[in-house]
Amino acid sequence: MSALRLFFLGGLTSYRALFSWLSPWILIPTFVVGPIAQILFFAYVGRAAGVGDDAYYVIGNAVQNAAIPCIFAMSITVGDERRQGTLGLLLVSPARRIPLFLGRALPVVVNGLAVALVALLAGSLLLDVPIRASSLLALTGVVAVSAFACTGLGLANAALSLRVREVAVLSNLVVGVLLVFAGVNVPLSELPDWMAAVAGWLPLTHGIAAAREVAAGAELASVRDDVLAEAGLGALYVVIGLALLAWFERESRRKATLDVA
Repeated sequence: MSALRLFFLGGLTSYRALFSWLSPWILIPTFVVGPIAQILFFAYVGRAAGVGDDAYYVIGNAVQNAAIPCIFAMSITVGDERRQGTLGLLLVSPARRIPLFLGRALPVVVNGLAVALVALLAGSLLLDVPIRASSLLALTGVVAVSAFACTGLGLANAALSLRVREVAVLSNLVVGVLLVFAGVNVPLSELPDWMAAVAGWLPLTHGIAAAREVAAGAELASVRDDVLAEAGLGALYVVIGLALLAWFERESRRKATLDVA
């Protein structure tokens, strides 16, 4: 019961502590305006270049926008603890580390799912991209798995907060890599072979491919391999993130480097 309490209540409390605003409306530019502007930008670039259709860019960029909270929020959950001087108190507590950090990931997955779905809805309405009502449930499930995979990568990124002072720049680079490599706006077949090979090991690549097929009317069973690959990558990155957190924690204790810039 204590582990469950730590997982749910600890994760929710940590998520609420992420934000320093007086009004939640300040999140609108980041979680709503930015994703919609990204969809419109790439859709109109695609139109001008005569490449792809609006549906391709709406689905790809909407799912990719799940990475914004999933990468940044997970990094901040650890980085801000260190910056504010409370991480040391957290690490000397007897709390079990797995529910402690995984509990912080759960609200982030929900946040990423919400951002992607809002962007998908807005993009489809603004660009008149039809999405079948019968596909919505399956599409939501695919986006949720993609958000989980991104959060796993965010957890691995967050582990670096125990070693470096600021991970915001690295988080921006990670989101940029996903935008370029994951088939968001350029088909994997058009990328150099080495980029396509790397993309296969990144979150979103399989999720975006599955989301496009489901939005076009495919059954969820027909994209099972892509969904399972996306979920597997998410689990892999979660394990990597937890392993890095444990390693950096031991090193910080041994070398007294937790509060060293």
